[in-house]
Amino acid sequence: MKRWGKHVHTEVVRLDSVRKTYGDGRAQVVALDDLSIGFGQATFTAVMGPSGSGKSTFLHCAAGLDRPTAGRVVLDGVELTDLDEKARTELRRDRIGFVFQAFNLMPALTVLENVALPLRLAGRAPDEALLREVIRRVGLAERAEHRPAELSGGQQQRVAIARALVSRPAVIFGDEPTGALDTRTALEVLALLREAVDRDGRTAIVVTHDPVAASHADRVVFLADGRIAGELHKPTAQAVADRMTHLGAWAEQATAPVRRVR
Repeated sequence: MKRWGKHVHTEVVRLDSVRKTYGDGRAQVVALDDLSIGFGQATFTAVMGPSGSGKSTFLHCAAGLDRPTAGRVVLDGVELTDLDEKARTELRRDRIGFVFQAFNLMPALTVLENVALPLRLAGRAPDEALLREVIRRVGLAERAEHRPAELSGGQQQRVAIARALVSRPAVIFGDEPTGALDTRTALEVLALLREAVDRDGRTAIVVTHDPVAASHADRVVFLADGRIAGELHKPTAQAVADRMTHLGAWAEQATAPVRRVR
């Protein structure tokens, strides 16, 4: 793996002039339009924007799930654009944790087995003491032998977070991780992500539509039409909601048909 050099680089994820298009000719859709941004170590960033703003495409390109049409993505010192599919899969498995709105747990496996799955897929023998410690940290020590069907939605998302943390990733990507949860449970899940950043030095990048979820982040990045449309640092839920309201109005205005005065 290529590294930045002897010194630790503070940006764990970097996108430079990333463009992503789908289709050809007149039917071409530009999902990301020359997007450049970095994410520092031990930071929590929320990514927000109107529907169709490019949030999911951004996450997929940043996490190596999709290749940009142009530009470069560097993750933990490795340029993803240089890697073949096997190397990209290994990098995702070893250096990235994923938490999705759908918990994506294996129904036939226990909590312990679900959390151990990334290590087993990597051919690494799971350390049971480590597994149980991660499960304890997400508040499920008494549920380690239960299967997903025996857990609430919030408990299943805690398992997903434990699974994301167990390989000690450089980055945790979340795609609407609180979208299917009630408010109280969502706050508990966000606190776990916050702890992974503050205590363990992980970098968290979470796509969300929820201003309250975004207010747990260090900064909020707003996307519109595949471009960065602004940032908020140390955000409050009200400030995020206000910005999203203006952004939505701006996006509607930008895409509305031109009215000609007669």
